[in-house]
Amino acid sequence: MTIGANFGYITNLQYKVKSLTFQVESFKSGEKYVSMRSEFAKQLAARDREIKKVKSELADAHCETVTVRQNWMQVFEDISKEHEKVLGEKERIIKKLKDQIFATQRQLDETRNKLNDKTIELYQVKTELEEQIGANLELKAQINRDYENSSIPSSQKPNHKKINNNREKTGKKPGGQPGHKGHCRKKHTPTERINIPAPEKYVNSDDYKPTGKIISKQVVNISFSVNTIEYSTPEFRDVHTGQRVHAAFPEGVINDVNYGGSIKAFTFILNSRCGVSIDKVREFLSDITEGELQISKGMINGLSKEFSTKTEAEQKKAFADLLLSPVLNADFTNARVNGKSAQVFICATPEVTMYFGRENKGHKGIVGTPVEQYHGILVHDHDVTFYSYGDNHQECLSHIIRYLKNSIENEPNLTWNKQMLELIREMIHYRNSTPDENPDPDEVKELVSKYNETLDVARSEYEYEPPSKYYKDGYNLYKRMDEYKDSHLLFLYNFNVPATNNLSERKGRIFKRKQKQVMAFRSFDSLTYLCNSMSIIDLLLNREENLFKSVATILD
Repeated sequence: MTIGANFGYITNLQYKVKSLTFQVESFKSGEKYVSMRSEFAKQLAARDREIKKVKSELADAHCETVTVRQNWMQVFEDISKEHEKVLGEKERIIKKLKDQIFATQRQLDETRNKLNDKTIELYQVKTELEEQIGANLELKAQINRDYENSSIPSSQKPNHKKINNNREKTGKKPGGQPGHKGHCRKKHTPTERINIPAPEKYVNSDDYKPTGKIISKQVVNISFSVNTIEYSTPEFRDVHTGQRVHAAFPEGVINDVNYGGSIKAFTFILNSRCGVSIDKVREFLSDITEGELQISKGMINGLSKEFSTKTEAEQKKAFADLLLSPVLNADFTNARVNGKSAQVFICATPEVTMYFGRENKGHKGIVGTPVEQYHGILVHDHDVTFYSYGDNHQECLSHIIRYLKNSIENEPNLTWNKQMLELIREMIHYRNSTPDENPDPDEVKELVSKYNETLDVARSEYEYEPPSKYYKDGYNLYKRMDEYKDSHLLFLYNFNVPATNNLSERKGRIFKRKQKQVMAFRSFDSLTYLCNSMSIIDLLLNREENLFKSVATILD
């Protein structure tokens, strides 16, 4: 600290000491107390005045507050009364509204109950409607089944629609066309000649000269005559024993009157092959021989047995040929024996066909047929019994096409059935239009891929819209084509395998025509003999032999 600063600090302390000293002396003399008391009295009087003033103002304010309070109370009472009045009115309105609400609620509850009853009734009606729609769909599906969308033969739908002719019209008249060589009837060696003389106007006239050409026309007829060969020999009697003896007659000449192979073949073919009834065969044979031949029904009926017995060797060979064939078509068809249902089992190849009479379908019907011991490819319509036999299988796609058409008619909202129908037709067209016996792997792979994609479409459509319990044929077809996929596509990989079982179907129609004529066989043996006979007749036809001569030779 500097000297100047110390001096200032000391000076200030001196002034403070002097001031404090003066104050102490004032208190000691009492003057200060007197002045303070006087000052305090003044201040106290001023405070008393202020308090009095404040109290007066407070009293005025209190009076004013009381007045205001009274006024407010009056106003509040007025407002309260008005409010109570308004509240009363509101309560009345509220009560009225509550009553209306209660009434409305009761009406609403009643309406809701009625609505629930109507809803339940509607559900019941809808349920019944769906049941009826489903039942109608089932009946419609049954009514609409015909030869195009099911296994019903076309013969049972005689009034079916007209088959369209897809050929382009040329505008030419039907029949032979000018410039084309005609197919003339074959001329025969004449058994009688009749010369027609030339008219006199041509012979005696200089206007006409002979050309040297002879014009000839033939009238061809057939005639039937009874040729009878009579064998006779003298009879001898043994004088010791009395026994009568004679020379031996030719084999087969047993009765007094015996019918030869030509008559037997004629009646046998008419009855067994052509499906003519026994009575009409007898009547026709009697008419064309002018009553000379009156063959008994029993003899005509027994010709199948005789023909079957005499061709046992050919039947065994045909059986062996079927066992050795790489591809075999098989099918069952219905028969009637003595008023009961029976079956005819058909085993067919392009060269050999055999018919087997059976009492039942299934495994019992296959016993004793080539299929029982067969090791090859079986072609059949979806009979799961056949999957226990053979090494591989091909299902008939003609049946698949019919079932797809049935699904399209009864499930028009689905698309998979239309796609699959077009794909199956495309596969068959590819198979038929491919000249090479070796299929194209890329083409086959593409077709198989489309097949799987179409099954995926079917799966998604049936998951989104499950099938009706009244019509599940389409869904069952999809499941079947998925489960037996390989058996539907085998024909694409092996061109020796047909895409359909039409061969067995065609052979089965031959028996069906006979069954329709017979109506019912009297015994199961009759059915068996007929099946054996039809097998050999089919074999003779495939050999392109003269059927009449072949049958006559066998029966002679």
